[in-house]
Amino acid sequence: MRFISWNVNGLRAVVGKGFMDSFRALDADVFCLQETKLQEGQIDLDLPGYEQYWNYAEKKGYAGTAIFTKIHPLSVRYGLGIEEHDHEGRVITLEFDRFFFVTVYTPNAQEGLARIDYRMAWEDAFLAYLKDLEKTKPVIFCGDLNVAHEEIDLKNPKSNRGNAGFSDQERGKMTDLLGSGFIDTFRYFYPDTEGAYSWWSYRFRAREKNAGWRIDYFIVSDALKDELVSASIHPEIFGSDHCPVELEIR
Repeated sequence: MRFISWNVNGLRAVVGKGFMDSFRALDADVFCLQETKLQEGQIDLDLPGYEQYWNYAEKKGYAGTAIFTKIHPLSVRYGLGIEEHDHEGRVITLEFDRFFFVTVYTPNAQEGLARIDYRMAWEDAFLAYLKDLEKTKPVIFCGDLNVAHEEIDLKNPKSNRGNAGFSDQERGKMTDLLGSGFIDTFRYFYPDTEGAYSWWSYRFRAREKNAGWRIDYFIVSDALKDELVSASIHPEIFGSDHCPVELEIR
């Protein structure tokens, strides 16, 4: 099975930049989007062979997630089931025979860590949600987690230390998550690979210089370790300030 996750930073804009060509070329069994920036009825995607599941933010032009799947899920959930966290369309969960599959768009801590307290509360709630799912069956989750975990995961770690996405608090929560029985699949296959990024600022010709961050992930329960086939990043695919990331399992 091939899974793709892509923060499109506005789906309508990316559709005008070759999204459908990339979608067909990647040919995923399950294709996830974050930051769709849509309300219901604002786009009509013709995706033969795929079921479509959308979670929209209440605020217009903000956040939002989607999953397109060739495989019919046993059940579908939207959000975490916690009122405080379910206004921004950030989570969709599909249940399949052997695992739960979750796509997530983690809240940004924002400049000056203005939203760090909310981010910390979100992290605790999201991890608790994943561990509750694991009581039934293993979990695969993906998305823009808005954190570069280690120094190897961004071009300029020293100058970004303490900034949103590379604060000690956010990195610590990622360490806690991985320590609670989850695998960062890209690092599982490529523990020492440098220069592998999934997001680049639109400023300072960052993508041209590959001055990026790896903040988009596929993470799986330890129980799925033996099913992992490959994990990859697709920097050759343009259209957003993020590129797609991929996971293949048996």
